[in-house]
Amino acid sequence: MNESANPKGEQTLRQGFKYFNRFMLLMWRLGLGKWINIWPQKIGRIMVITHSGRKSGLPRRTPVNYALVDGELYCTSGFGRQSDWYRNMMAQPQVEVWLPQGRWAGEAEDVTDHPNATAWLREALIASAFAAELAGLHPRRMSDTELQAATADYRLIHIRRTQPLAGPGGPGDLAWVWWVLVLLLLFWRWRRRRTKE
Repeated sequence: MNESANPKGEQTLRQGFKYFNRFMLLMWRLGLGKWINIWPQKIGRIMVITHSGRKSGLPRRTPVNYALVDGELYCTSGFGRQSDWYRNMMAQPQVEVWLPQGRWAGEAEDVTDHPNATAWLREALIASAFAAELAGLHPRRMSDTELQAATADYRLIHIRRTQPLAGPGGPGDLAWVWWVLVLLLLFWRWRRRRTKE
């Protein structure tokens, strides 16, 4: 996005995505990653990238829209080089991705200048569904020239999956919350019945 074109609008959009991303991450952690990907035409395809903070070295998680093209993962940084998650991955390209089909280790690279970048970017934006529309983009209708002009500040990232992962710390790590909620509900119903007797 061109920051000078509408800085106030961009700031509002960034703030909105920040809250939306927190919600999406929570859904993944509660084990609902497959469910939030059930309607990609409207909601988009959403994965989670775990990357290392470039200053802290601590793991950071960012939900992003993605496209799968010929088995390869592509996503885009709509706020360009200034996005923290993008800068983190460029500083430390080893990442972890959570997909509806599983969890993978991978390596991120910026492919914005690749000859096929426009085609891959178009697929990533189509997979973004409403998020692309919020940014004023219509990737199915725009010509290559229009798309390139509208996304001049965007960065396109290819994530090459290296190996499947298993074990703790992945999607669904908070799924135990559902059991607690069920037990609380059962306890509440039991107490309610006891007070009526």
